[in-house]
Amino acid sequence: MWLINVHTMKLESFQGADVPKYAILSHTWSDHELDFQDMAVGWNLVKIKPGAKKIEYTCDQAKVDKLQYAWVDTCCINKSSSAELSEAINSMFRWYKDATKCYAFLVDVIKENFDEQFPLSRWFTRGWTLQELIAPAGVIFHDVNWTVLGSKQELLKQISEITGIDEDCLEGAELEEISIAKKMSWAAGRTTTRTEDVAYCLLGLFGVNMPLLYGEDTKAFARLQEEIMKVSNDQSLFAWKMADTSASPDTALSGLLANSPADFINCRNRDSSTFTTPRHHAIS
Repeated sequence: MWLINVHTMKLESFQGADVPKYAILSHTWSDHELDFQDMAVGWNLVKIKPGAKKIEYTCDQAKVDKLQYAWVDTCCINKSSSAELSEAINSMFRWYKDATKCYAFLVDVIKENFDEQFPLSRWFTRGWTLQELIAPAGVIFHDVNWTVLGSKQELLKQISEITGIDEDCLEGAELEEISIAKKMSWAAGRTTTRTEDVAYCLLGLFGVNMPLLYGEDTKAFARLQEEIMKVSNDQSLFAWKMADTSASPDTALSGLLANSPADFINCRNRDSSTFTTPRHHAIS
């Protein structure tokens, strides 16, 4: 795991029990992000680039919170290494859960216009930010000027209304006790830039791991469901209804598996106990 030393602004590598306490950033990507190679060049040479400001904000806040390290997904993953990328995506839910502080940066919100802009923020529409909302015990929301908007606990009612996620789930309810269909419904209205990431961004939410195969398109979501079936008896996985009735036979999946989380949009009240059967009776 690569972390930014907030005092030197250099990347340092840590493994296992050696990982120190760190802050972590949750944000939406733009076209001008700093990457791993930029950080290797040196902070003084890249800090004037557009994507540097949010990293600077994060590191400055970590200092205030008396933390020496920070993690930002844009620049703390060496994406030129497929092995590192796969490890990072499979570990990301845990990394957000283990963070001492999580800062959510909402670039399209100004505190003075909070009531109007907060519910419409792009942050609530992206696939990756779902786990970044659920995994950490606490999240502090900041506006475009890094002004504090409030914590996840303070904004609980608003966030629940925006996302459709029950307040107790946002407060740390055991994910294993929540039905698969309900968790899928949380992602129903969210999008990712790459089709495969619709599945990959949900790995931690369902406690599964799988190799990344960019180029497999919608098959990634089918593989995700197959991995879930290996570890769960919860039959609510099959409680979906096809959302896109115009899907062609070439793109639509057949049988038990859904095409995307959108097929679970009406499953927010599904209870796993209604659909769970003993392992030896589970559909295989």
